[in-house]
Amino acid sequence: MSSANESSLALPGDHPFLSRAGVFTRNLIRRGGAIFVFFLLWELAPRLGLADAAFLPPFSEILRTGWKLLANGQLFLHFQASLLRSVGGFAIATVTAIPLGLAIGRYRPFADIVNPLLEAFRNTAPLALLPVFLLIFGIGETSKIALVIYACFWPILLNTITGVLTVDPLLIKSARTMGLTPVQLFRKVILPASAPTIFVGIRVAGAVSVIALVAAEMVGAKSGLGYLIIYSQYNFQIPEMFLGIISITVMGLLISYVLRTSERRLSAWKSQPSE
Repeated sequence: MSSANESSLALPGDHPFLSRAGVFTRNLIRRGGAIFVFFLLWELAPRLGLADAAFLPPFSEILRTGWKLLANGQLFLHFQASLLRSVGGFAIATVTAIPLGLAIGRYRPFADIVNPLLEAFRNTAPLALLPVFLLIFGIGETSKIALVIYACFWPILLNTITGVLTVDPLLIKSARTMGLTPVQLFRKVILPASAPTIFVGIRVAGAVSVIALVAAEMVGAKSGLGYLIIYSQYNFQIPEMFLGIISITVMGLLISYVLRTSERRLSAWKSQPSE
C-alpha cells in the first residue's frame, strides 16, 4: 500500500509546467550566455581600468542614456525614421527585383539583352553611388531610399535568377507532359521550386538595407540612427554614439526575425505530408 502511495506522488521537477520551464531556462542560458558575458565584460572593463571610460563607457551608462532619449522621444523618432526608410527601400527592391529575376531566368533572349547592363551595374558599389544619388535626388528622403533600393536590389535579383536556373529540368518536363500551360508551369512548378533560393536573397537584402541606410543617413540627414551616430561622434557624446550602434543592431535583428518568420510560414507547405 505504501509503495503504491509513493509511486503516485510526483516530484516537483516531474510537473509538466516545471519541466517546460526548465527546458526554457536551459535554452535561454545556452543561447544568451555569450551575450550576457559580453555585456558584463563591457560593464567591468572601464570600471576596472582595462579601458578608457571616456571612449568606452560602462554599459549601464549607455542604458541610462537610452532611457533618457526614450523618455523624451528622441530615440523613438530616430528609430522610426530609419525603420521606415529601410523597410520602404527594401519593399520596393523586392517587388521590382523578383519579377525581373524571374523573367531573366526563364527567358533566355531577354536575359541576353539585359545581362551586359546588369553586369556593369551590379559591380558598382552602392556607397560609390551615394554622391550621385545626392546630386540627382537631393539630400531629402528620396536619395536615402534610392540608395537602399539599389543596395537591396542585387541580392534579390541574382538569387531569383539562380533559383529559376537551378529548377530541376525533370520537374519541368513532367509538368509539361501533364498538360500544364506556361502560366500554370510557372506558377505551380518554377516559382515554388525557386522560392528557397529567392528567400536567401531576401534575407541578405534585409541585412544590406540596414548597412546602406546607415551610410546614407550619415550624409545630409537630420534624423535616423545613422545621423544619431555621426552627430554624437562629432560632439563627443560617446554614450549616444554607442546607443545608436546598438539600436541599429536591434533593428537589423528585428528585420531578420520578421523575414525568417515569414519564410517559415510561406514555406510551411514543404513540411506537410502528402496525402
